[in-house]
Amino acid sequence: MVSGKRRDTILLAARAGRYREYAPPPALRRHFSRLWSHALHDGPPAMVAIVPDGYCDLLWIDGRLVVAGPDRTAAFPVIQPGTTVIGARFAPGAAARWLRTPLSALVGCSVRLGDIGWKDTAGFEAQLEDCPTPSNALALFARLLGEAAHDDEEPAPDAAVIFAAADGDRPASCLPGRLGISERQLRRRCHHHFGYGVKTLERIRRFQRFLNLCCRSHRMALAHLALEAGFADQAHMTREVGELSSLTPAAILDQLGTRKAPD
Repeated sequence: MVSGKRRDTILLAARAGRYREYAPPPALRRHFSRLWSHALHDGPPAMVAIVPDGYCDLLWIDGRLVVAGPDRTAAFPVIQPGTTVIGARFAPGAAARWLRTPLSALVGCSVRLGDIGWKDTAGFEAQLEDCPTPSNALALFARLLGEAAHDDEEPAPDAAVIFAAADGDRPASCLPGRLGISERQLRRRCHHHFGYGVKTLERIRRFQRFLNLCCRSHRMALAHLALEAGFADQAHMTREVGELSSLTPAAILDQLGTRKAPD
């Protein structure tokens, strides 16, 4: 947990530069939910919080292909000002099969793609390194991933059902019956495809609903935000948001809801 004195200096990643998302091309849509780029501002380094979202990403950063595993709480990576990061966010159920690695082994970790034995990593990195601009790198990144995913296994369909349940209003207790599996099998599949159990995934997705509400709200009361996001009450929201992000709900609302994110 970040100390109280340092919380005032934490900046959510969405506020630390220009973040953009793109729909993946057809060849990637089975395996990736979106492509994205994040250009950090020049200037003094800030303490940037990467908050959990229930996903696993493949990144191109500082000349390396890196797997960013799922997080349970906020991560505070050291990223140089002016850096542009390019990423591909795995679709639910795709990462463990594509990487040949259970996501429980990658929780809270950033690992070079080559270190988990993925083929052709050096060739990918060499081609991306030659790109003159980030936009060129993003286009090549998508093409290379499309070629790599052409003959890969389909994402696990039950993982998409689990993710959708955690992301919505239906309780996780309904999942074993819907999927025709036991609670133990559900726990095992969640750890394999998401890195942790369904209860943790539900907490993280509820937190993401809160963030989305903050982005759309300018003056909504915190108590109203808590209920809209699915928390029991404002105290519950304050506790959960603090544990997952090291920030207060008011600080997050101030960053996301009352000012337009800078270009």
